[in-house]
Amino acid sequence: MNNLISSLKDHFFNVRGWRTSRKIVVFESDDWGMQRMPSKSAYESLLAKGYPVDKSIYNRFDSLESDEDLEALMEVLSSVKDKNYNPAIFTLNNILTNPDFGKILSSNYEGYHYELFTETLKKSKKSEKVFDLYQQGIRNKLFQTQYHGREHVHVNNWMRNLRNRNTQFLDAFKEGSFTINDNRGFSCRYECLDAMATYSEDDFNSIKESIEHGLRLFKEIWGFQSRSIIAPCYTWSKPLEKVFRDNGINYIQGSRAQREPISLNQPFKIYRNYCGKKSHDGLIYLVRNVGFEQIESGDDNIVNTALKQIQTSFFWGKPAIISSHRVNYIGSIDEGNRTSNLSLLKILLKEIVKRYPDVEFLSSDQLGNLMTSKEE
Repeated sequence: MNNLISSLKDHFFNVRGWRTSRKIVVFESDDWGMQRMPSKSAYESLLAKGYPVDKSIYNRFDSLESDEDLEALMEVLSSVKDKNYNPAIFTLNNILTNPDFGKILSSNYEGYHYELFTETLKKSKKSEKVFDLYQQGIRNKLFQTQYHGREHVHVNNWMRNLRNRNTQFLDAFKEGSFTINDNRGFSCRYECLDAMATYSEDDFNSIKESIEHGLRLFKEIWGFQSRSIIAPCYTWSKPLEKVFRDNGINYIQGSRAQREPISLNQPFKIYRNYCGKKSHDGLIYLVRNVGFEQIESGDDNIVNTALKQIQTSFFWGKPAIISSHRVNYIGSIDEGNRTSNLSLLKILLKEIVKRYPDVEFLSSDQLGNLMTSKEE
């Protein structure tokens, strides 16, 4: 019964919006460049202190990408070709900076400081070649970077917790992390992950500045303007969309539900979006309609589940926009995580090109460009 209800929801969700006769597959992968759990020793230290980090897949497996992570992912993406002889491509949604823990500590938690993710990479011997591999992947049409945020931390709320000497955040800070699970379980709000959540006028002004600055950093680092954005935790306020537009963004990646914050103590307002929907400010929503979150789903049959969602997307003339976070492909804390999930990805890719010989792999910005062109 649950499978039937899920299938009906997938069909209903795909009814509205932009259509195409082409079989288009887009992989969107969030959090690249972000420092989550710094190391296995940090994980074990926090676990020993009683934090249920073993109950969170992000605390347990997610860390800064390594050379081996990128090389292994590139090998899998290269293993298939679409109708145009292009390999599978991942849209890697990039976090541009991480907290500079040393400078924040030196200020006694009074001032927020950050470092570019490229500097974070240089501090890890496992990640010395990552930026070069990114550029190689872009040249070979395996990767396309797009904007996820200047940071993934809600700066105002995080700094407030540090200044108030919140034990949970201080313990994470000592290990070089800004967030860990507590006994309430996973929550973007409680863990200060919802970097673009505007709970106050002060939040709006600082987040506006962060977005504008972050997009400038993106262009400086990558040499091109990001045309799409994905807000951390799918949480942002409608007034921020004008900020997106004014800074070169044309397309908003997202899930079926957009969460708009009201205040720290009130539930989010929920908006339902669909692929091709236009915002008040003229931006196009690119909405994920396939889940391939191997480590999170607990679905032993996740390849077939994803294939059914792709089939439903194509039935309604929709591109299959697949959500697959970085955490699925990271092996520095647990190598088996990367190995097993890349194996599932390879199976999925092989099956896609077998079932749909006319498939086309596109990045998020390429899809957005197609949707706004005269070709369809």
